[in-house]
Amino acid sequence: MIPAADVGTVVLLTAGCTGVALAVGWSLLRLLRGRSVVSHLLVVSTAALATVVGAVLVTTRQMFLSSHDSRVVLVVSGLAAMSGAGVALVLGGSLRRAGRALADAAMQVGDPAFDGSPEMPTSELRTVAAALDGAHARLVRARDAVEATEASRRQLVAGMSHDLRTPLAGMRAMIESLEDGVVADPETVRRYHRQLRVEVDRLAQMVTDLFELSRVEGPMRLHLERVAAGDLVQEALASADPVARVKGVRLVGETLSDAPVQVDPDEFGRVMRNLLLNAIRHTPSEGSIAVSANSDGDGVVRITVSDACGGIPEEDLPRLFASAFRGSAARTAADGQGGGFGLAIARGIVEAHRGAIGVANHHPGCRFEVRLPVAAD
Repeated sequence: MIPAADVGTVVLLTAGCTGVALAVGWSLLRLLRGRSVVSHLLVVSTAALATVVGAVLVTTRQMFLSSHDSRVVLVVSGLAAMSGAGVALVLGGSLRRAGRALADAAMQVGDPAFDGSPEMPTSELRTVAAALDGAHARLVRARDAVEATEASRRQLVAGMSHDLRTPLAGMRAMIESLEDGVVADPETVRRYHRQLRVEVDRLAQMVTDLFELSRVEGPMRLHLERVAAGDLVQEALASADPVARVKGVRLVGETLSDAPVQVDPDEFGRVMRNLLLNAIRHTPSEGSIAVSANSDGDGVVRITVSDACGGIPEEDLPRLFASAFRGSAARTAADGQGGGFGLAIARGIVEAHRGAIGVANHHPGCRFEVRLPVAAD
């Protein structure tokens, strides 16, 4: 058994060697700040091995071992130090290559040619690689969204230019005819005046639609109230009924749930009017439109408007609510009914209420569905 005094001596000597190695290692790390990871690993491994070797050498001399035993201990310690330094070099080289690979991958983030970060040797580096992959995915989505927005803007400008050019050209021709006296008989003059009024109203409606579209595509200020979904439908039906009667279209209120929703009655009333007027406009005379409000106890109220428009081409359905969509089935202003942005405005208002709106073909026409969360108690 080692005497207590010898144990104390060994502890003191080892502590002294450790202190010296730590001080030297800390100083070297400060000097090598910003240098390669290999140099840092060499310093760390050398400091640890120097602590062990120094403690062993000092202790063996203090314990008065034979010179043979001392040499054996020295050789073993030196070989261990060389082995440790070699391991540090191998590990440092691996980490340096991984770091360079990560740097190359970071330079390609957002590039369409980026195919993911390379395999990393440690869990920490794999976390960094996964973060780079996530950043790339977000950048790609953001770029695609910007490109889609820009394409939509260009289509919107082109569509509005076309819609404005036609009535303006007609108005200019009529005004020139009136100014030049080409049209002089009272009946034709009155007809031109009536047509000018119609075109002015149409242009005014287009400007109003553009204003509403810009408003709903930005942050909206909503004055929310707790309202029964069935009451919203009943009010919309009462508002649209005179228009439907003139067209010869029948409005039918089906299941009307009393489930409460938090909505801005004025803004959401605009949604319902847009949907109903679109349905009336595209439903033939003697047709019917069914409106319902249902809640299946899943925390969602579904308000549906089913018309008899004959259906919409399947390829147009995903784009129907886009502000710049001008397809033949997009319910545009081709019939002189405003700027053709009613569905885009409706989508913006619904999404501002944390809801969603969709459409699907449903014989004999199509069905629009608005989903809103049920108001909390």
